[in-house]
Amino acid sequence: KRIHEYKRQLMNILGVVLRYDRIKTMSPEERKKVVPRVVVIGGKAAPGYDLAKRIIKLISAVAEKVNNDPEVGDLLKVFFVPDYNVSLAEVLIPGSDINQQISTAGTEASGTSNMKFAMNGSLIVGTMDGANVEICEEIGRDNMFVFGVEAQDVPRLREEREGLDISAEFSRAIHLVQCGEFGWADYFQPVVDSVTGGRDYYLLANDFQSYLEAHAKVDAEWQNQREWTRKSILSTAGSGKFSSDRTISEYAEEIWDVKPLPPNEDSL
Repeated sequence: KRIHEYKRQLMNILGVVLRYDRIKTMSPEERKKVVPRVVVIGGKAAPGYDLAKRIIKLISAVAEKVNNDPEVGDLLKVFFVPDYNVSLAEVLIPGSDINQQISTAGTEASGTSNMKFAMNGSLIVGTMDGANVEICEEIGRDNMFVFGVEAQDVPRLREEREGLDISAEFSRAIHLVQCGEFGWADYFQPVVDSVTGGRDYYLLANDFQSYLEAHAKVDAEWQNQREWTRKSILSTAGSGKFSSDRTISEYAEEIWDVKPLPPNEDSL
């Protein structure tokens, strides 16, 4: 998908930064209880979208640091997939246990990647935004990991942003980027500036704690594989509405006003 501030890939990588930091401070015994995680982020930035390109660089810098840290080992791996496209999606989507659809509520027109993941049994970690709302109606909220503010609250929260009590976790993740833990501190400063000092237009700080809680729930539920498999099956089973056959049929009837053309019997 596109790398864009409203899609909040930045929140994803800040969550990874905090996860890495937590693992680093754990004792060997505590690390034995950590659910291993591989994070794959793919997307493209528009040619003139400077901040999106800096976010991609941050993802790559975090990946380089995490993947080469022997203390962390296989407990956490991070990969940025360049030139993400449909062919790569055909491989990655069926192999995903969870997918993150984490745009700020009220900003995503629809989205289709969440439908593809849901059809393949990958559980959604997401906000009530775009097609997540319809998917939730079809597969059930209990089979998703929903977090974040509601769309109707976003304008008010933006007005109140300067007075927000920032969580310690969000501040810690930002500090690690800003202080050069992953290098390139000067280059990443505009990224930091975009979500601090009252300029957090897409409300990453507002949703960050709820986002972390959703991932804690993912880790807890992953350990019950029977229940996880049940939710995965229900995700697939509830995805029929998002079939391309249904979509085209509805477009033909309600928008294009065209009728199906019966096949020529001579050609059968």
